[in-house]
Amino acid sequence: MGGGRKTSRLCRLFLAVLLRCCAAQISFSISEEVDKETVVGNLAKELNVNARDLQTRDLSLVSAYSQEYFKANFRTGELYVAARIDREELCPKATKCTLNLEAILRSPMSLHRIEVLVDDVNDNAPRFVEESHSLNVSESSPAGEHFLLPLALDADVAANSVKTYKLSANEYFALDVQGGDGEQSASAELMLIKALDREKQAAIKLTLTAVDGGKPSKSGTSLLTVNVLDVNDNSPTFSQALYKARVQENAPFGSLVVQLSATDFDEGDNGRLTFAFVKRAHFDPADVFLIDADTAEVTVKGRLDYEAQAAYDIHVQAADHGLSPRRANAKLLVEVLDVNDNAPEIVVTSLMNPVKEDAERGSVVALVTVTDKDGGKNGNTQCKLGSAAPFHLKSNYRNYYSLVVDGPLDREEYAFYNVTLVANDEGKPPLSSASLIAIHIADVNDNAPRFSESVINIYVKENSPAGATSHRITAKDSDMNENARVTYALLGDANGIPISSMININPESGDIVSLQSFDYETLQTLEFKVQATDGGVPPLSGNVSVNLFILDQNDNSPRILPPYSEHGSANGESVPYSAEAGYFVAKIRAVDADSGYNALLSYQLSEPKGGNGPLFRIGSGSGEIRTRRRMSEDDLKSHPLVVSVCDHGEASLSATVSIDVLVLESTADIRTQFRHVPRKEESFSRLHLYLLIAIAAVSLVFLLSLLAFVAFKCRRRTDGGAPVIAAHPDGSWSYSKATQQYDVCLGSDTLKSDLVLFPAAFPPAEAELISIHGGDTFTRTQTLPNSEKPKVPNSDWRYSASLRAGGVMQSSVHMEESSVMQGAQGVLVQNWPTASSAADAEGGEVSPPMGAGVDSNSWHFRYGPGGPGGPPQHLKAGDVPPEAFIIPGSPAIISIRQNQGGEDDKSDFITFGKKEEAKKKKKKKKDKKDKKGKDDDE
Repeated sequence: MGGGRKTSRLCRLFLAVLLRCCAAQISFSISEEVDKETVVGNLAKELNVNARDLQTRDLSLVSAYSQEYFKANFRTGELYVAARIDREELCPKATKCTLNLEAILRSPMSLHRIEVLVDDVNDNAPRFVEESHSLNVSESSPAGEHFLLPLALDADVAANSVKTYKLSANEYFALDVQGGDGEQSASAELMLIKALDREKQAAIKLTLTAVDGGKPSKSGTSLLTVNVLDVNDNSPTFSQALYKARVQENAPFGSLVVQLSATDFDEGDNGRLTFAFVKRAHFDPADVFLIDADTAEVTVKGRLDYEAQAAYDIHVQAADHGLSPRRANAKLLVEVLDVNDNAPEIVVTSLMNPVKEDAERGSVVALVTVTDKDGGKNGNTQCKLGSAAPFHLKSNYRNYYSLVVDGPLDREEYAFYNVTLVANDEGKPPLSSASLIAIHIADVNDNAPRFSESVINIYVKENSPAGATSHRITAKDSDMNENARVTYALLGDANGIPISSMININPESGDIVSLQSFDYETLQTLEFKVQATDGGVPPLSGNVSVNLFILDQNDNSPRILPPYSEHGSANGESVPYSAEAGYFVAKIRAVDADSGYNALLSYQLSEPKGGNGPLFRIGSGSGEIRTRRRMSEDDLKSHPLVVSVCDHGEASLSATVSIDVLVLESTADIRTQFRHVPRKEESFSRLHLYLLIAIAAVSLVFLLSLLAFVAFKCRRRTDGGAPVIAAHPDGSWSYSKATQQYDVCLGSDTLKSDLVLFPAAFPPAEAELISIHGGDTFTRTQTLPNSEKPKVPNSDWRYSASLRAGGVMQSSVHMEESSVMQGAQGVLVQNWPTASSAADAEGGEVSPPMGAGVDSNSWHFRYGPGGPGGPPQHLKAGDVPPEAFIIPGSPAIISIRQNQGGEDDKSDFITFGKKEEAKKKKKKKKDKKDKKGKDDDE
């Protein structure tokens, strides 16, 4: 009975395929272990069918499962659960579990695929294969060492699988949990966090708990016994923590998988290692692989099946042979490579035929399903078209495809298409299968005229006659008959002028005809578009851009440029008789309005033949006329030259110019000739003239500024008999001006002496200027503050400066130059504009620019004692000169000796201090002088 029902369902499915009905994918989701008659979804709504029509259209559900898990309610259109669904029973190893059904409706016939996703329910608790597990751990194991723990299994998947592990409270161990996030189950390793001591505790009892991620969560436990071993202090070490290897599923027994390597730094038995697999849960690697205990060589032992298990996660342990063996663990990941032994299968479930020519891109023509029994890459299939056709395979879902229109269809060219479908898998070597589908096409006008080029370039010679055909433009239409008949038209304008006024196109043939003669010098390029339109209904058209280039013809003669082309001018040049070979005579310049070779010019020279041969030559490219040789007596005095300028056009055009070259013998003739007939080549241009004037003006301004600066400096030195001060080795200073000479000495009996010199135009603020009048009186005009006193100079110095003294003979003295002298007895303080070192420890001397002699005036400034601790030898204390200048508050003595014509006519002293003291000293000096005169008489 069950077999008959299954056969009936298969017949219905085959009938649906024959009726070429369109299938659609419908997806539902339901949890496992739900009660019977639980509603999965509304089929009527998903199929877009009225619930009352489900029974009249004979809805049937077809599945490939032995048990009927779902049924349909024809009254409500709902799909409900008909039998208990256990996900672990249906999909024991899959992370995603689906049940596939086929829903078939008749009148009209339609096929729909139904996919029911069975969601996992946390109905299984984690479970350890071993209820107890023992570990041997050496007491010398370092903190942080990891030990493998039993793996808990959970029949549930995803979030309901094992997510974490817990360990009972203790002071030696902790758990290192890996994974547990996403869809992966968690695993755990025992990590030592505190050194063990076998003497204190030989065995440690722990409880390992595995917890899944369900809500509420479930758990399972296993008893761990840790045996603490003694002494071996070096553990084996693998060269890698993770080894990866690949092996084909048809690899013969004994095939090498991988060579492991581990070392132990101990000696003897403690360093000799033994390798072994670690059994975890239900999987024992020794059933499939073999490891050599001494060499760690892993080989194939059992039959590998990629479809059963694609990869093996193996833990390998290396243990030494010490009294307390130490172990190291490594992980080996073996990937089983699938062998491709199944070809893909192509099934066409629906076909729409015929297909209109104007079908839009993406229109479905047929539904295609491709399956492959292999797994991995060998089971991954790709389906494509094996023949050129305007169709495309569109992937819908996994290995389900739709054959859709992917290009224009043309009934007139192809009445039908034989489309070949080719399916390939990704195996090595790949396997393939093919299927042929015949598709008929119904014609419509769907092809527009097309040009072979996107841009068409046309070349027309200038001066071509109007009405000449320059080019034929052709467009093709893939349609036939009336839909392929093409007419042509011009589009666009040039510079605001309609293009149709310059050229025309034959609407039938596409010949382009010029309506006028073109001039290259006026117009070089025309840009326009040509439109091609077919005779279909509605008509279709296409455009192409056309560039019409005017080709230059040699229709312009060269033109001589001025000055030799000036209207009514006589072209004459002159050459001296003594000119050497290569002497420049003139340069001819010419231009040509054409372009390219038509504008490339060359120059030729013709002259009357002489007895000694041609006298002149011209550069064919430069146009420069130069002498070929020196002049001779046999040469003519006047040479009429004719210069011809030719272009390089196919029909060469030329222009000529005549030049009379006159040979001049004398220099006067040459100058006259140059005065009346200026040389055009060597004359200055206007720009050169402007540059010359600018340079001359700048140079003149600079020279005038320099002269003014020198004159100003000289005036400062010589104006009004500029004085000069000189310091002598004996401690005196000389001040020279005109024909007078003054000696100034600082007395030894003064407590303080100041000499202040400053410019007349800008005297220091609060400075004091003393005017000495002829009546032995002086007046105070300004006071110099103590803060303005200059610094003490070095005793080794030289100085030269101008000093202007006005009105001395008129009973006044003015200090003008910027200088200050201040100091106590025997000390000089100066701040002069210019100074240089060259003196002894007692004073310095600088020779003035103006000589001080018999016919000159000079002041000798003597500072400090003339000798050790005494005044100058030629002065006596208390003597006062007739003329002096002082700074009040500074009782220094300045002696001024006035020399006339080199003779010592007067010797007067002035004492800086009170006026009465000065008069007493003056009287004393006069008495001394009178006494000296008497002694001289005696």
